[in-house]
Amino acid sequence: LLMQGSMFNTWKPMWVVLLEDGIEFYKRKADNSPKGMVPLKGSSINSPCQDFGKRMFVFKLTAAKQQDHFFQAAYLEERDAWVRDIKKAINCIDGGQRFARKSTRKSIRLPETINLSALYLSMKDPEKGIKELKLEKDKKVFNHCFTGISVIDWLVSSNSIRNRREGLMLASSLLSEGYLQPAGDTSKAAAEGLSDTPFLDLSDAYYYFPDSGFFCEGNSSDDDVVLKEEFRGIVVKQGCLLKQGHRRKNWKVRKFVLREDPAYLHYYDPAGGEEPLGAIHLRGCVVTAVEDMPDSKKYDADNILFEIITANEIHYYLQAASSTERTEWIKAIQAVARTGK
Repeated sequence: LLMQGSMFNTWKPMWVVLLEDGIEFYKRKADNSPKGMVPLKGSSINSPCQDFGKRMFVFKLTAAKQQDHFFQAAYLEERDAWVRDIKKAINCIDGGQRFARKSTRKSIRLPETINLSALYLSMKDPEKGIKELKLEKDKKVFNHCFTGISVIDWLVSSNSIRNRREGLMLASSLLSEGYLQPAGDTSKAAAEGLSDTPFLDLSDAYYYFPDSGFFCEGNSSDDDVVLKEEFRGIVVKQGCLLKQGHRRKNWKVRKFVLREDPAYLHYYDPAGGEEPLGAIHLRGCVVTAVEDMPDSKKYDADNILFEIITANEIHYYLQAASSTERTEWIKAIQAVARTGK
């Protein structure tokens, strides 16, 4: 998420972790110690937050000592998911209950000895772990992935769980913590809450490890389409966007090509030319929608803007043709930023 700093009214990308009793935020995901923590006991949350008219999808968390903390999500559904989980955590504290996601609401209790990080490493073991396969569905080929059934089968065979029902909860926990990623419409719909469980024990529900080199190719117009190109990496999405220049602050139409491995957003002259004019490295970046920007020359079209902040905190402003297209670009860039190298 983006978080507003306490000085100079600046916004910076932070890796945010929701705990049972508080929110920790880190400068980078790999950091061992947080930059700070907001305790949830006695806190309240306000969404949508209108304190920043030019920033979209902001929510405000007010701590017990009346300190306000502002966070910005990338798009509407992401903000609502954060707000929903934070409200639930606050309500659990007030009611003396233990916070649990939807996937863990049932009465099954996992053994205390289970360590998700260690379990993930075992699942990835080349000899004894889950086998990564090339699977086909709906005219698409999914590389370096596996089925939901194979995950539960492996958990049973490794004695990590006592039954398949418990395996569903454990696999859902792995999914919610990012150790597993959904691939394809079936598993993605379940992960977004359109099924009884976030994880599916099915042969046609596909998943992959986030650092496995997964990619999809096929004959479809979905966002999952990946076309192979001679230039570096696999193309995930491409199209024309408006890009603001860094020096003159003017806007120019550029053709953008989003590549997954390595994680780059290259931009070209739309009139032609094989060599890119530049590239944005997306690994570890944060991308959010914005309504307007200060100190910039406005373009004479609707400001359907989004902002990319790279890992080394370089800001790029882009404009899509519609709000739907903007959301599609944001989601695609987020996915590449998480899984690309």
